[in-house]
Amino acid sequence: MVGTGMTREKLQKMAEVARVGGVRRRHKAARKVTSGEDSKLQQNLKKLGVSQIADIEEVNLIMEDGSVIHFNHPKVQASIQSNTYVVSGNSETKNISEMLPNIIDQLGAESMPQLQELKEKIQGEKVEEKAAEE
Repeated sequence: MVGTGMTREKLQKMAEVARVGGVRRRHKAARKVTSGEDSKLQQNLKKLGVSQIADIEEVNLIMEDGSVIHFNHPKVQASIQSNTYVVSGNSETKNISEMLPNIIDQLGAESMPQLQELKEKIQGEKVEEKAAEE
């Protein structure tokens, strides 16, 4: 301690502050997990042999409850051999009645009961409007 400028008081203050294992960190840095997950996903898609399909303007996923998940200008990748399709981009969840005029050609036989219910609902509203006017 001689010649170093350290005194007993300074050493005691340093000993009070210091802890076993180092100084306490008050702020823990947030880690970004998404970039690792995205790269892992891309690696697995490459293993499956997916290729990008260009010039797709929209994708509509019609659910059983009558809702539609609508992707406008998505990135679509497919691998026919492994029966794998990847649709990525911004999506909107809409009711089938909001999208009806545009997606009638996309609806199959499984959507007919929902269309019948929607038709009856619209006809019921028209009857109620006429009754209200009279």
